[in-house]
Amino acid sequence: MLWNLKSRAVLAAIAVCAGSVGPAAGQSLSLEGLHNSTRTFTDPNEMTGMEATDPAEIARTWQAAIVGLPREGREAELVSVAEMERRLAGAGRRYPVVIYMHGCSGIWEGSLRRIRFFADAGFLVIAPASFARLKYPKSCDVATNRGGLYRGTLIMRQQDAGFAIQQARKLPFVDPDRIVLAGLSQGAITAATFRAERPGQKTAARIVEGWTCNAGWPEYKGVNAGSDEPVLALVAEKDPWFQNPWTKGECGPFLDPDNGSRSVVYREGELAWRHELLDLRAPQREVLEFLKEHVTQE
Repeated sequence: MLWNLKSRAVLAAIAVCAGSVGPAAGQSLSLEGLHNSTRTFTDPNEMTGMEATDPAEIARTWQAAIVGLPREGREAELVSVAEMERRLAGAGRRYPVVIYMHGCSGIWEGSLRRIRFFADAGFLVIAPASFARLKYPKSCDVATNRGGLYRGTLIMRQQDAGFAIQQARKLPFVDPDRIVLAGLSQGAITAATFRAERPGQKTAARIVEGWTCNAGWPEYKGVNAGSDEPVLALVAEKDPWFQNPWTKGECGPFLDPDNGSRSVVYREGELAWRHELLDLRAPQREVLEFLKEHVTQE
């Protein structure tokens, strides 16, 4: 991905605050460099289930997370987890939270836009950086819109999401009853398929951007939200990533309309071809209305 100078400066500043999450103890890891510092590979024999669920590896994704701080009347600010804890220690209030899961290529400018979008809506946004793991499989090729290069990636992403939800719930300035799990593309697959295995992993709602809920691999298919976790799924009918017979479709058949879940499929105009839907006004309005109805409305 290409980074503009402003994004480079933001990520470099956050990396300084993020502390030691790099390949060696005491070495700072720039979030901008996560793609290069992480060992990527495609050979399934190089990865084990133990590595995917290693607590130390999972913790790195939290330590390197980007946080969007909501600021009333002003644009949201991007900081590190450590800076978030310092700033909000005496906040005297509890924030609704979005745990935001990035796509298969890691955190990029589009991720920052979405973090700011949710933060500007009043949410404290925490985006775990899965590429902060020391060993991470190459799972897609953005130049060719080819995904699914390493099947086991989903387990890693789900582990990162669950840990982030648990960690956020422990923070005194977080409202534990208003935690949302959201994501784009591979992050959306994670948001859809994540299953809360512990009480501390429950969410108030989920937002799935750019995913059909259909796949050839059964663990990638469907939605695993609980009956009390409404889901909003957004997808373009002609999304270039999902035109194979096994990925075409939408999340609607897997959702429970009785709990407020719904699937929005864009079939006309520019939106019908877009993968990154939340860059446009109509999907943004859908998300804000959904969050108001199910999370922020008192």
